[in-house]
Amino acid sequence: MKLTSYDIISKPVITEKSMAGMAEGKYTFRVHVSANKVQIRRAVEEVFNVKVADVKTIRLEGKTKRVGVHIGKRADYKKAIVTLAEGSTIEFFEGMQ
Repeated sequence: MKLTSYDIISKPVITEKSMAGMAEGKYTFRVHVSANKVQIRRAVEEVFNVKVADVKTIRLEGKTKRVGVHIGKRADYKKAIVTLAEGSTIEFFEGMQ
């Protein structure tokens, strides 16, 4: 299966910790589980038109959740922390009002 850049990058992770990283040029994205660092680098460069300096990835297992007697599991997912080259930034909230 050939993944496109938009298949690789699911969404940005917007948390207090990731917002602090943005000040240092580090952006966090939720990415496809089978994507590797090279694919993530190319996808971010293509989608956001920026230069990527470094990519770090983290695989996270979904939590087991319970509602009454029913037990379920959230999906496993992968996060990527992308460090941009000097002078590059990404604006997530341009079109939002």
